[in-house]
Amino acid sequence: MSKKKKKTGNVNTRSAKKAAVLGTERKNRAPLIIVGVCAILISGGALAFYSLSGKNTAATTAPSAMTSNASVVTYPISLFSDGKARHFDYRYNDITIRYFILKSSDGIIRAAFDACDVCWPAGKCYYQEGDYMVCRNCGRRFASILVNEVKGGCNPAPLKRGITGDKLVIDVSDIIDGKQYFNFSGKA
Repeated sequence: MSKKKKKTGNVNTRSAKKAAVLGTERKNRAPLIIVGVCAILISGGALAFYSLSGKNTAATTAPSAMTSNASVVTYPISLFSDGKARHFDYRYNDITIRYFILKSSDGIIRAAFDACDVCWPAGKCYYQEGDYMVCRNCGRRFASILVNEVKGGCNPAPLKRGITGDKLVIDVSDIIDGKQYFNFSGKA
């Protein structure tokens, strides 16, 4: 019996050596497949977290939320009742002017350009984290109650706004006044 085991063992060893030399051995690819699937899941999860955390590029609220004529842009006040910052784009010639509107913790609807006097050249804008707007470039945090109140330096540049009835009203000329924060062409 021991001879049979030895013979069978030699046949298996010879077959394995032959397959290795000829390159026909079956490789176990399961570990590679598992690593690949894990990598895809991790990168997909990271992408989902990044996009849901609000640290992605500025989102634009659907145009149906606003109305515009030649001189003003209006938004229903109810759009801001949840305290979440809404980001908007206004296209002027070849410049996209970005701004955000939010209802601060003291109940006032505030508006500011999605830029400041210091970090605007980076073009990274702000995201909301709780009751703060956070600069994506320098990481400074600005309390919602100070948006549109404090100006200059690293604070979000204020945008004039008003309320008429149940609408928030912004003059288009005031939006256009913020074009210098979004002109990355180097032209004045």
